[in-house]
Amino acid sequence: MENATTHERFEGERTLMRIHIGESDRWHGKPLYEAIVELLRHDKLSGATVLRGVGGYGSSSVYHTDKVLRLSQDLPIVIEVIESAERIEQVLPRLDEMIDGGLVTLEKVRVILYRSHT
Repeated sequence: MENATTHERFEGERTLMRIHIGESDRWHGKPLYEAIVELLRHDKLSGATVLRGVGGYGSSSVYHTDKVLRLSQDLPIVIEVIESAERIEQVLPRLDEMIDGGLVTLEKVRVILYRSHT
């Protein structure tokens, strides 16, 4: 496998970071969610999942849904990362620079199984 990164197997307590942003949010001309995933990958965090919501609203209370046909949708995007608290803390200042409007949450989770596809 080319450019494959090996990760250590881990179980036990980790931190779940959820980053809530909008689909139309940008960072230096590219979708913000792509820029965040690139940052996390560059910093060799264990993995990230980008979830696209079918509807939701934020602090503006404007409801966005995929049921209304619009040229410019701003559906909710959630990026989830499970990593050690220390690694999460290291990346937070850069996320703060990148995220203009959004929400980042952290919670402790118990990892019971992790297997890489090697």
